[in-house]
Amino acid sequence: MAPNGWFHRYPRIKGGGEPKAQHVPEGIFEKCPKCGEALLVKELEKNLKVCRKCGYHFRLSVRERIELLTDPGSFQEIATGLSSVDILEFPEYPEKLAKGRANTGLNDGMVVGSARIAGWPVILGVADFRFMGGSMGSVYGERVTRALEEALQRRVPAILVCASGGARMQEGLVSLMQMAKTSAAVGRLNEAGVPYITVLTDPTTAGVFASFASLGDIIIAEPGALMRFAGERVAAQAGPAKQPPPNFQTAEFYLEHGAIDLIVHRKDLQDTLSRILTFCCHGRLAREGGEALAAVR
Repeated sequence: MAPNGWFHRYPRIKGGGEPKAQHVPEGIFEKCPKCGEALLVKELEKNLKVCRKCGYHFRLSVRERIELLTDPGSFQEIATGLSSVDILEFPEYPEKLAKGRANTGLNDGMVVGSARIAGWPVILGVADFRFMGGSMGSVYGERVTRALEEALQRRVPAILVCASGGARMQEGLVSLMQMAKTSAAVGRLNEAGVPYITVLTDPTTAGVFASFASLGDIIIAEPGALMRFAGERVAAQAGPAKQPPPNFQTAEFYLEHGAIDLIVHRKDLQDTLSRILTFCCHGRLAREGGEALAAVR
C-alpha cells in the first residue's frame, strides 16, 4: 500500500508492535470440565453450579448442598467432635488429614445432622469430595451410622447425599468394616419401616457405592454422575472383551438397567425430595395417628 494510504493517516500506538493481552483476574471464569465452556463464576453460582451449555453438574461443598436442600436455618449438626486417628501410622496420613481440614473447614468428609425439607423433619448426611476424595474412614462411617440410628430413634426419614472415591486405604480394615456397619444400620431402618433415601452425586464409587449408597428405598442420582464399584481398567479385566457403551458407569446407564430410581436435575432436587417426603410421611402419619403428627409439628 502507498505510504499515504489510510493506515498511515493515523498515528501509531505508542510503543508499536502487537497490542498486549489484558490480564483477566483469577476467579472470574471457571472452565467446564465436560464441554470446555468458559463460565462466569457469578452466573455459574446463580445456576446452582450447573453448566449452562452442556448441563454438567459441578461438585458442591457440604455448605452449598445443605443450603440447596434444607429449609433456611433448620440444619443442626450432630455427631460432632469425631476425628480420624492414624492407627496404622500410615505414611503422610496426618498431613493429608490436615490438608483436607484446611481445604474444607471440616474435620472429615461426611457431615450429618437434623434438618427440615419443605417443613418435613429429616436426618440428613452430606459428603464432601474435597476431603481426601470423600474416602470413607472410621469417622465417615461412624457418622453415617449415627445418622441412621438417629433417624430410627426419631422415626423420621434419613437422606444421605453421597460422594466418595471409596474406602480410605490409610485406615486399612477399619475402613473396610464401615461397609458392613453402615449396611447393618440401613437394615435396622428397613425393619422399622423408616424411609431411607440416597442421592448419588459425582462421583459415588467403590466401598460407598457397594454399601449404604445403593441400599436406599429410593435412589436418586444427579445427571451424569459417575457411579461404579471398580475403575475402568479393573472392570475391563473382569468383564467380557467388548467395548462398553458410551454412558457406562454413569447415572444414565444405571437408570436404564434399573439400578436407580430417578435422575433429577439439581434445580429440581429439593422439590423432588419434598414430594417423596410428603408421600412417605403422610402414610406414616395416617398409620401412627396423633402422636406422630405432634412430633412432626
